[in-house]
Order: sequence, then structure tokens, then C-alpha cells
Amino acid sequence: MTYRRAAIPALAGGLLLTALLWWAGSSTNALHLPGATGVLGGRATAELTTWLVPWSYDPPAALRIGAGTSAGIGEAAEADSSRYLALHATAMQIRFGAVFAFFVPGALLLVRRLPPVHGRMPAALLALWAWGMVAGTLAVTVSTPWLIASYGRGSYRFLPQLAGMISSGRQVLVATALVAATVTVLAARVTAKGAGPLPQAVVPARAARSAATAGTVVIAVSLVVLSYHPVAAAIQTVSPDGGFFAEPGELLRVWLLLGAWAVPEGGPIGSWLLYRAADVLLLAVVWWALRRLPGLLTRVTVPAMAVGAVCATVLGLLASQLLRLATDGSGLRWGLLHLSGVLGSGVPAALTWGLVAGLAAAVTLRVTAGRTESADTTTTVEDTARL
Repeated sequence: MTYRRAAIPALAGGLLLTALLWWAGSSTNALHLPGATGVLGGRATAELTTWLVPWSYDPPAALRIGAGTSAGIGEAAEADSSRYLALHATAMQIRFGAVFAFFVPGALLLVRRLPPVHGRMPAALLALWAWGMVAGTLAVTVSTPWLIASYGRGSYRFLPQLAGMISSGRQVLVATALVAATVTVLAARVTAKGAGPLPQAVVPARAARSAATAGTVVIAVSLVVLSYHPVAAAIQTVSPDGGFFAEPGELLRVWLLLGAWAVPEGGPIGSWLLYRAADVLLLAVVWWALRRLPGLLTRVTVPAMAVGAVCATVLGLLASQLLRLATDGSGLRWGLLHLSGVLGSGVPAALTWGLVAGLAAAVTLRVTAGRTESADTTTTVEDTARL
């Protein structure tokens, strides 16, 4: 598919995702109405408010006129507060602009290399859904420094604040990214009509399996090695001496750890194994997706493999979170809304390790496929010589 045909659905999906997130943030005001608590309940209202606030243009109470400022009283305090309000508005403008800016290039690449035709539609839909969550997470990341500055404490524990805000708003992204991905896929099917036959890459099965195994091993480094409690604790307690970038441990944990686990200590082994089944599911989803990906692409390139591996890792995380949600016995106690708050977590680490896994899979695929072709050529030459 040409760039021109792929650009239309990518732009449509980016605009829709941005509009849905803006609408979700604007809906925060409805949760403040007196009737909202009576209809939804206090706990549900508080949960939904926490989900929507990161996408709301309305500043917190501390930033309103005369609140949370240290410039004095009267006109001086009002002027100081207006500057913080302007910073908050700038942060939200960057956030929504970045959602569009990050989603469109990734969607353009996916639609061009993984067009939703000839049996590729489910794979394209899932990949675009995952990429929508990645784009939203990156948008939150790049806009958070302005948001921290608007609170007037940008120099106080900047990196821990950054780490705490990066994961905010992820629950809304799960739903809005799915809607945007659906519209993008439907638009891509329309623009793909008349584009002619879209080829599929021919990849030897052995090479595809080797590439999937290499990529899955990279993901396992984070999920099994770095996420082991003693190792994770060592990462989180990293703290260089002073300075603006002190205490990076929490930020490293957000971007490097896909999970958390420890050896069973006195509890039932069955419960421990059931909890670990979610990690096994994550690795299985990643391996299966990387095994199928080269054969689904119209052309196997390093960028396509890298973005595809990121999407596979995000989908694996979602599958593992849904399994934990289904097997968690506290659902009746806390409610489904509270438990679903874990959905969408771990996307920053999925982006980090997914890119590395995609590069490892692409290199392994190229090397293994080259060896297979050389072996086939040698065999053909020998058979010809015998004849």
C-alpha cells in the first residue's frame, strides 16, 4: 500500500483518538455533579475521576486563583497563579498534540506494512490498538514536565514525580485506542480497494521460529530476571548523589520492569503457580505474535519488526492482566471497576523491551533466513552435479 493510501486512515485514527481523549477529559465535570455519586456510588465516582483527570483541561484546585501560590496576596498572588494556570494549559496542549503526533507515524507504518486485507485484519486491529496505547503513554511522558512545573514544585524530586505521572490515564487509553484502531482499520480497508495485490513476505518457518524465540528471550529478561524482587529492589533504590536528576530508581522501574515476582514463601504453591501463569501467557503471546509477524508483513523491515514487537508486548501485557483479573478472588470485594484499574499498566517497559526484541528478531530473522537460503542453494548445486 502506498503512503498516500495509508495516510488517510492513519490521520483519521489519530484525529479520533485525540478527540476521544479530549472528550473523556471534558467528562470529568459530569462526575462532580451531585447526582453522579448517587448514580454511580462514591467509590466508582472516585475511580473514574482518577482515570479521567490526566486528560482534563480543568486545573486542580491548588492552581486556581489565589490558591497554592507564594507570591503574596492580592494582585501579586493572582498574577503568579495565572502563570501556573498557563503552564497547565500548555502541558495539556502538548499532551493532546503529542497523542496525534505519535499515533500517526506508527499507524502509517502499520497500515502500510500490515494492511487489513487478505486475512490480516485481526492482526492489524490488534497492532493498532496496542500502538494507540503506546502513543498515549508517550504523549503523557513528554507533557509531564510542563505539568510538574505548573504545580510549582518542578525542582523537588523531579524524577519520582515524572515516574508517578507517566502511568496516569492509561485506563482511558485502553478503551479509546480500541475505538480509534477500529476506525483506522475500516478506513484502511476502504483505501486499500483498487490498490492491486498486496504481497506477503515469504519467510522460512525455521527462521520465523528462531526470530520469535530471540525476541521472546529479550522480553523474558525483563519479566523473569529484572522483575525478580531482589533485582527490582536494587534497581528502584538506585540514587546518585543529589542534583536535579537524583532518585531515578522509580523511573527506571517504570521503563524497565514488565512485572514483579518472588519465590513462594509459606503460601499455597497452587496460588503462586496461578499467578505465574499470567507471565507465561505474556511470553506465549509475544512468541506467537513474533512467529506470525514476518509472514503477515508485506515487506519485512527493521522498523516494521520493531513496532510489531512493541505491539506484541503490549498485547501480551493486556492478556496477562485480563487473566489476573479473571482469576483474582477479590473481585466481589473491591468491584470490577477497581480491579480493571490495572489494565494498560507496563506500557513504558513494553516500549523499551519491545523495541529491543524487535531488533533482535529482525537480526535473527535475516541471519537465519540467509543461512537457510545458502543451504538450499548448496543442496541444489550438489543435486545438479550428481545428475
